[in-house]
Amino acid sequence: MPIFGNNTAYVAARAKSRKSSLMDRTRLRQLIQQSPDQLTVAVADNGYRAEIDLYAGHFTGGDLVEAALTHNLQKELSNIMDLCNGKTRALVEVYSGRFRYQNAKVVLRAIFNEVDVKKVEHSILPEESEINVPWLKIIEESNTIRDAVEQMRRLPFGKALLAIGEEEGLQKYEDALDRHYFKHSLKMLQGGAPEIRLLRNLMASEIDHRNIINILEGQAFGLSSEEITQALISGGRLIKERSFSQAANGRDGLLEVLRQSNKFDLDGFQMAISESEDERTLDPVITWLRSRESAQMKRMSYLHPISALPVIHYVSAKIQEIEDLRFIVRGRMAGLATEVLEAHVL
Repeated sequence: MPIFGNNTAYVAARAKSRKSSLMDRTRLRQLIQQSPDQLTVAVADNGYRAEIDLYAGHFTGGDLVEAALTHNLQKELSNIMDLCNGKTRALVEVYSGRFRYQNAKVVLRAIFNEVDVKKVEHSILPEESEINVPWLKIIEESNTIRDAVEQMRRLPFGKALLAIGEEEGLQKYEDALDRHYFKHSLKMLQGGAPEIRLLRNLMASEIDHRNIINILEGQAFGLSSEEITQALISGGRLIKERSFSQAANGRDGLLEVLRQSNKFDLDGFQMAISESEDERTLDPVITWLRSRESAQMKRMSYLHPISALPVIHYVSAKIQEIEDLRFIVRGRMAGLATEVLEAHVL
């Protein structure tokens, strides 16, 4: 139940307390050492017992852990939103609104790849959580991506999806969702209040990071600079819209654009790129950018301890914990070496 009046200090304190209970590196390292058979119990013992028990009668193994983690995250986000009101709630909603877009992507991917709705229920969108029921219904009732888009027409991003040509593939729809989310979020973050300005800067960094990954992926797949440019999102600070063509024109073009910012660690980024080239995967770059984002989030929450920012920091950290646990569980089930898991998670 929300607490009325100005409850920012209360919510920020609760968020900090919850963040302190999240798993640290030591606990994550212990989990990585577990065998696949031990992982379910280990995850339950680290704060997910209620959800593991809830789904134990329906699923086993990786499916059980996946469903439990998804349910826990949805419940926690709902709980934290219920604590917020006024300006704090509005700002947290800007950040947490991305989950609706992610669920839309899950639906479109499931339909495009002809994944049975039962399989989606067993992992990404468990039906026991009422939030997921409408999304599962769309999968069940749609034969094509266009069918699903028609059912999403009343959602905030419905018009953006309907504007895409029916002959276009999945990627165009996903790009449209990303564009709409960031454009809508930046529009909501108007004004000069410090917490709004800092959250706007964080969003701009996320846009820059997505564009960097899109550029590097596009180049790896042999896309033309024009094709890469079309996939880029406006609103970043490192790569302005006027520099899209230059940044998309080979690695040197990207580095030249990034070099113009005195707030970007170009040497560290180039080391990550070199590592990526040696390993033939973008994982080192993705990890480096994620660390940069995390440091920015941490810094802004400390700068304004009585604001929406510590709440957003907690939501971000909770999401990261869920993603780390999913990766550990999937990796152990797939037989990945502990060194590989540690390199990605720790």
